[in-house]
Amino acid sequence: MAVPPAHDQPTGLTERSVDEPTTRSIGFRLTLTGVLALVLVLSLGASVWLSATRGFEAIGIGAGAGELQSERDQAMSRTRQFMLRMGTYGPDQLDGGQLPEYRELVTEVITPKFATTFEKSVTTAEQIVAQAGVSRKAEVFSAGVSTIDADSATALVAGTFTDSYPDRSGALQPQEPVPFRIEITLVKTEGEWLVDDFTPVTGADQ
Repeated sequence: MAVPPAHDQPTGLTERSVDEPTTRSIGFRLTLTGVLALVLVLSLGASVWLSATRGFEAIGIGAGAGELQSERDQAMSRTRQFMLRMGTYGPDQLDGGQLPEYRELVTEVITPKFATTFEKSVTTAEQIVAQAGVSRKAEVFSAGVSTIDADSATALVAGTFTDSYPDRSGALQPQEPVPFRIEITLVKTEGEWLVDDFTPVTGADQ
C-alpha cells in the first residue's frame, strides 16, 4: 500500500530543521574565531608599540629604537671603562707616594660628587701600593644596562680583580682572581654619561 503524501512532508521539514541550524552554527563559529584572532593580533601590536613609545619618551627620544640603543650602548661602555680604570693600578704609576695618573683616569669618568668620595678613599690604595708594592688588575666579563631614562641609568657589571704581590726577588706574583658583581649608577651630565656611585652586589667589596 502506498504511503500517504501527508507523511512525506513532515519528514522533509524535520531534515531541514536539523541541517540548517548546524550550518549556521559552523559559519558563526568560524567568523567568531577570525574576529578573536584579529583582536588578539591588534592587541599584541598595540602593546609592543606602547612599550616602545614609553621607552623612547622616558629618555627624551622620539626618533626610534636606534637612538635608544645608542644611549644604552654609551652607558654600558662607560660602565666598563669605569671598572677597568678604577680596578687597575700598581707601582708603575707611583709618583711621590701617590697615583696621579690613576686619579686622573678615574676622575675623568665620574661625577664631581662622586669624585669627592673617591679622593678620600684613593689614599688607602696609594698607601698599599707604596708600602707593599701591590698591584691590581680588573677584568670585565659582562655588563648591561638595567634601567635608563633621560638623565640617569643603572647598570650591572661582572668580572674579577686580580691582586699581585712582590716575592723576595721583587717579581709580582698574581693571586687567585676575586670575582665581583657591581651595580653602577650613572648620570648624564652635559650630554655625557658619568658614574655617580657603585654598590657591590656579590663578590669582592672594593
